[in-house]
Amino acid sequence: MGDFFEKTFYGNTVADWSIALLIIVGTFIFAKVLYWISGNIVKKFTAKTKSKLDDIIIDQIEEPVILALVLAGIRFAVSYLNLSEEVSGFTDKAFYVAFIFDVSWLAVRLTDSLIVDYLTPLVKRTKGNLDDQLLPVIRKSLKAVIWILAIVVALNNAGYDVGALLAGLGLGGLAFAMAAKDSVANLFGGVTVFVDKPFKIGDRILIDGYDGTVFDMGLRTTKLKTLAGRTVTIPNKNFTETYIENISSEPSRKVSLLLGLTYDTSPDDILKAVGILKDVNGKSSYTDDNCVAIFESFGDFSLNIRYIYYIKKGEDIWSAMHEMNMSILSRFNESGLEFAFPTQTIFTQEIKQS
Repeated sequence: MGDFFEKTFYGNTVADWSIALLIIVGTFIFAKVLYWISGNIVKKFTAKTKSKLDDIIIDQIEEPVILALVLAGIRFAVSYLNLSEEVSGFTDKAFYVAFIFDVSWLAVRLTDSLIVDYLTPLVKRTKGNLDDQLLPVIRKSLKAVIWILAIVVALNNAGYDVGALLAGLGLGGLAFAMAAKDSVANLFGGVTVFVDKPFKIGDRILIDGYDGTVFDMGLRTTKLKTLAGRTVTIPNKNFTETYIENISSEPSRKVSLLLGLTYDTSPDDILKAVGILKDVNGKSSYTDDNCVAIFESFGDFSLNIRYIYYIKKGEDIWSAMHEMNMSILSRFNESGLEFAFPTQTIFTQEIKQS
């Protein structure tokens, strides 16, 4: 048995390989135990404290810290082996790069969670909307900066001359500028939106034929949720090149109906219909007091009544329209008022045969 462990494979004995493997297995077992302690003991302890900050920190650093311990254990196991200079240099760089990205992952998780769970509720208590809109941009920008720094540091420690790479990029600066023209325009468009504030998150807008509610604003793009439930991503430069209709800014939503009654409707019944429409508007909790109800025109097959009412700002448009239409239909039916539908009268003449 002893002879087996003395056998050499790739410059190391079986005993050395076995010890390295045991170190790695032990590292994973230790990481699993540490993860259990964090989830079942540490988190329960922090949950009892009044502050939410410790819960956020423990929850976000848990996995990156355990991953760092696993990397350290594997690195220690590899260092126990007798490796060639090339392999040893490669593993050193690989573990260093992995550690850099792990630290960056920790920083991204921690900053992102602090912004979402800690700063966002505080910002929502303020009166202005500017900080509400800037916070998502700051959140995305911080994440981008952290990962860019991680890539630069990783490349530098992997043996690449970052300065030479950046200088090389300078040779193609003109081509890069042409390619980045739209991106720069989108960034300026995003700044314009934040400064001019033609709309804010939660507003319903109409732009380039798209009608939807703004739910995300970034420096490059803005996202709308259409009435059909689809997501539309609009480049911010579009907001500086076309007209924007902010539907949410209107004091009330205008609804115009053309109601056609049959031609045998009497003048008194027309007046009764107009009175019903005004009464329906007055009794609805969805609408403003002012409305228009007039006998507008003689149609091809109907006597047309124009009815205009205004839904209050903040009310659900579909619920309001449903209630109003149902009320009109019920009241007209109760009063014996009949809606017209397209009809035509055909006169036939018998042709006498000679």
